[in-house]
Amino acid sequence: MKDLVEKAGLGDQYYIESAAVSTEEIGNPIYPPAKRCLMNHEVSFDPAKRARQITRADYNRFDSIICMDASNLRLIRRIIPEDPENKIHLMMSYAGIDRDVADPWYTGDFEATWRDVLLGCQCLMQL
Repeated sequence: MKDLVEKAGLGDQYYIESAAVSTEEIGNPIYPPAKRCLMNHEVSFDPAKRARQITRADYNRFDSIICMDASNLRLIRRIIPEDPENKIHLMMSYAGIDRDVADPWYTGDFEATWRDVLLGCQCLMQL
């Protein structure tokens, strides 16, 4: 999303971060196969990026909280149990698709994940 926004000349209009729902990856850099996929698609990224966990305070810091899958959505609702401003959504819902983003953790198919995330981000930018 950051790359799309920057390439569209809208970088000053958005503040974008990513965060995990669990503590498993906190402090880790971008997963090497994901990094290779980004590089193959000429997507810029911060090589110093480290994983962090989402917090309840993030609800007030961001206009939207986007989950990649239903499992992440359930876990986020444990951290942020209330959503009075309807900020929490599934990524593919922006594309009008009722399914999770393909998860490369289980399939190893980072290209399928790339396509899903790209479509979701493109549709989100059109709002």
